[in-house]
Amino acid sequence: MNTTHLSRRCALAALGAAAFPRLRAQGARQRRPITWLVGQPAGGTTDVLTRLVARELALQLEQSMLIENRPGAAGAIALQATAKAAPDGLTLVTVSGPSLASIPRPQIARELTAVAILARGPMVLVGTMATALPPTLDGLLAAARENPGAFSYATSGTGSSQHLTGELLNQIARTRIVHVPYKGGSQAVTDVVGGQVPLGMLGITPVLPHIKAGKLRAYGVSTATRSPLLPEVPSLHEAGLSDFDADQWFVVAMPAGAPTDRVQALNAAINRALHAPEVQAGYTSAGVVLTPATAQQTTAFVARETQRWQTLAKNANLQLD
Repeated sequence: MNTTHLSRRCALAALGAAAFPRLRAQGARQRRPITWLVGQPAGGTTDVLTRLVARELALQLEQSMLIENRPGAAGAIALQATAKAAPDGLTLVTVSGPSLASIPRPQIARELTAVAILARGPMVLVGTMATALPPTLDGLLAAARENPGAFSYATSGTGSSQHLTGELLNQIARTRIVHVPYKGGSQAVTDVVGGQVPLGMLGITPVLPHIKAGKLRAYGVSTATRSPLLPEVPSLHEAGLSDFDADQWFVVAMPAGAPTDRVQALNAAINRALHAPEVQAGYTSAGVVLTPATAQQTTAFVARETQRWQTLAKNANLQLD
């Protein structure tokens, strides 16, 4: 288990003496840290974003933050641990999505309560330069249509946002590009760079150095608009795949049953932390954007996203084992 204490104490004059009184009073009374679980390994996008915001949250609440990485089962281990924790507002978890699984696991609005949206960001369709691939998206898709099943794409796992976005590509482009899941994004990136898998639907941050080095070709980003990290790369929508729009998102949740005032206060604190200069700089480097939302808006957002991707999985007869 990888744990890091993030404790920073300073005056809260800029926030006002009345800011977050209940949270501060509880923190002083309990003298226990907030435990924030991450279902992915240290160093990944989910982990990095969580730690950025946790540092600012510790500053605001004058309370220690304990980050625990509990990877495994596509994030389900951390979700299960959170669902079983006491609903006292001292346990948080970062939920990355969209994500679907064949085995039931804790969900927001059921075993978990949504707190806030941390960030949203695009993925990118890339191709290896180690083998001969069509240099344009139109050429690639035309070749894929002419040769169903001849091309494959790597992702960080079955049911992940990358997998679902790849299947959205198959649906809209009328292709049959075969999914190759990995247990994490790092090996997927390595194998696409090396040509073991010709294509990848992956997060921008880990592939950006390889794109700049000329080892990977970027065909398009998954969101409706371009990414500031890849301003010269069109969106898949812009490149001709109408209505193509998909992103990966990161949501904060806690055990169901947590007091409403605790949820609302933590939501306000997290949304304030998102605007801190260090957090904004980190988000820019990671290629994600902050999306402040109330707890209620976060719950509704996750519900819409879950319904959208469940419908796609059903229509595409996706295997999520």
